[in-house]
Amino acid sequence: MAIEIIVGLPHLNEGPILERVRDLGQPALVSANALSWWSTVRGWPEWLGWRIAKLAHANGLASLDLDSAGFVAMKRYGGFAWSIDQYFQLASAFPFRRIASLDYCTEHEIAEDREEVLDRISRTIRANRDCRDRAADLGLQDRFMPVLQGRTPADYERCADGLWWSMRPGAVVGVGSMCRREVGGPNGLVAVVDHLDSILPRGVRLHIFGAKGAALPWLKAFGDRVASIDSQAYGVAARRDAYRRRISKSDKLVADHLQRWCERQFERLDEPARRIPRIIQPIEAPPILDPWETAVATAREEIRALIESGNLDHDEMTNGWIEQWAADIYHAA
Repeated sequence: MAIEIIVGLPHLNEGPILERVRDLGQPALVSANALSWWSTVRGWPEWLGWRIAKLAHANGLASLDLDSAGFVAMKRYGGFAWSIDQYFQLASAFPFRRIASLDYCTEHEIAEDREEVLDRISRTIRANRDCRDRAADLGLQDRFMPVLQGRTPADYERCADGLWWSMRPGAVVGVGSMCRREVGGPNGLVAVVDHLDSILPRGVRLHIFGAKGAALPWLKAFGDRVASIDSQAYGVAARRDAYRRRISKSDKLVADHLQRWCERQFERLDEPARRIPRIIQPIEAPPILDPWETAVATAREEIRALIESGNLDHDEMTNGWIEQWAADIYHAA
């Protein structure tokens, strides 16, 4: 079964880009942010809701998937501007093939240290649970796609363990924080997929968000484990081309680069599968902590466990709260 190439759309405006995707018959993915309605009247970005009418422009596409725009939300706005209920208002307004869960990305520019990465994994687990429940309420559970997050291969395993209920044969599970990740290396894209391939039940397939096209020959080596990838890399190529030629980055130019990008991906799929030797992840000895550091670490783990279990909201973790929780543990000890 070939890996499916999904075109990430910058918008749903009628014009050359959508026309080209229809002509090519390629499945597409759109971000929730591309359908957002924003105002800057007050001097800052204010989210006002969804541009539902734009979804009519998606008619005629082979299929359309919905992404929660986790990285853009964190990078531009410091968090999701929309609630889970609001996100599923959008999800229920069109027959999306897949509806990705809200998730908390872990790229270096978003999560600066190890504790923040672990916090965001716990928030992702809780957000998946809440999104799953909302999808079930609306009868959308068959289209709901869980999303894993992490920095290291072991992080993704931790997240998968928290989402055990979704790891069933036939499921497609998203793998996030991949678009800025190198293909090789101990924490590279291939290492993450390889580790997930070794631990997930047979029949669970992966969608790799933002995977570099250069990774396709290596992803082919995993057989049917990788269901699909998506990318908007053609938009970057179009921007560079426009700058080099001193011309406008028109949608017609972008559509031409989109077609060339798709053709290049199919060429890569025709290349022989390539394998990187399985990397044995080293087991690091836990650091030696003083009593206060131990209390803080314990507080973080207890709060994460409560978030993952659904007893705390996925945004209920602040430094002040952690320090107070740790102080109680410290004094009790």
